Amino acid sequence: MMLACASAISAAMSDAPKHTPLVFSGMQPTNTLHLGNYLGALKNWVKLQDTMPCIYCVVDMHAITAWQDPKELVRSTREVTAAYIAAGVDPARSILFNQSQVSAHAELAWVFNCVARIGWLNRMTQFKDKAGKNRENASVGLFVYPNLMAADILAYRATHVPVGEDQKQHLELSRDIAQKFNLDFGAPDFFPLPEPVIVGPGTRVMSLRDGTKKMSKSDESDNSRINLTDDADTIAQKIRKARTDPEPLPDSKDGLKGRAEAENLINIYAALADHSPETVIGQFAGAQFSVFKNALADLAVEKLTPIAGEMRALLADPAEIDRVLKSGSERALAIAAPVMAEVRRLVGFVG
Repeated sequence: MMLACASAISAAMSDAPKHTPLVFSGMQPTNTLHLGNYLGALKNWVKLQDTMPCIYCVVDMHAITAWQDPKELVRSTREVTAAYIAAGVDPARSILFNQSQVSAHAELAWVFNCVARIGWLNRMTQFKDKAGKNRENASVGLFVYPNLMAADILAYRATHVPVGEDQKQHLELSRDIAQKFNLDFGAPDFFPLPEPVIVGPGTRVMSLRDGTKKMSKSDESDNSRINLTDDADTIAQKIRKARTDPEPLPDSKDGLKGRAEAENLINIYAALADHSPETVIGQFAGAQFSVFKNALADLAVEKLTPIAGEMRALLADPAEIDRVLKSGSERALAIAAPVMAEVRRLVGFVG
C-alpha cells in the first residue's frame, strides 16, 4: 500500500459496517470503441447487471486531459453511449450518463486533489507512458487523472470496479485516497475501499497486427483492431488478414508459448463463444490458421454485426441518446448529492 499508516487505518475501520454492493465503470469517448473494449469491458458490464446495481459512465471529462475537437467530442460521446446500449447495457436497469452532467465528479476530485499526495501520483506509470518525453508539456489534468477516477467511483460509494490491468494501479490509488480521507476527517468507513473486478479470457485483447501490443483505439493501422462499427465484410477481412505464424494450432496451451498472435486469436474466439481457451484449442488442435480464421470470422460477424446495426439505429436519433444521458445523470445525481453533502460537512465547508 502507498500509505505508511495503512495498518492503523485498517484497524480503525475494521468494525465499520459494510457498504451496499454497487458497480461503477466508464470509458472515454475518444475514437471508436473496438473488440477489445467489448470483450474486455462491455460484455462483462452486461453480465454484472444481473449481480448488483450498476452505474456506467461515459467519462468525457477524462477525455479532455488531451485536447479534443468539441464537435467530435459530442459525436463520440453519443457513439459510445450507443455502443453501451447496443452491447446490452440497459438504461432502465443500470444508470447510464456522461460524467460532465454531474458536477459531483469535479467537486469531489478537487477535494481528493487536496487529500492525495504528489508522491503517489508520481508513481503512476500510465502518466509516465502517456506524457512520454514531453512530461513538462502534459496537461495538469492528465497528471491528476487518477484523482478524478477516484472521485468517479467514490461519489457513489461504489464497491466494485471492472478494470483492465492498466487501470489496477489507479484503483489502488482510489483505495488509498478513500482510506486517507476517512482517517483525516474522522469518518471511519465513510468511503468504501473499492474492489477490482477482472473476469473473462478476453480481458486483454491484443492487436491483430502485433500480438505483443494491446488492441488500441489510437493505433495508426485500422487493421490492428475490429471497430464496433465495422460491417460484416470488414470484420471478416480484418480477421483473415490478422498476423499469425506458419505453424498449425497446438493441442495444448503449452503449445502457445512464444506465439503471441496465435494465443490472441484463440482468446478472442474463446471470449466471443463463451468457451475456455482450452476448449477452443481442443476443437481446432492441428488445424491450419486458414481454417481457424474462417471459423473466427464467422463467429465474430455473428456476434458483432448486430451490435453495429443497433448502434446505427440508435445514432439515427441523437435526441433520444441525449434523453437517455440526461435521465441517467438525474438518477446519478440523486445518489451523489447526499454523499457530497456529507463530504462538505466533514471537510468543513459552510452552506
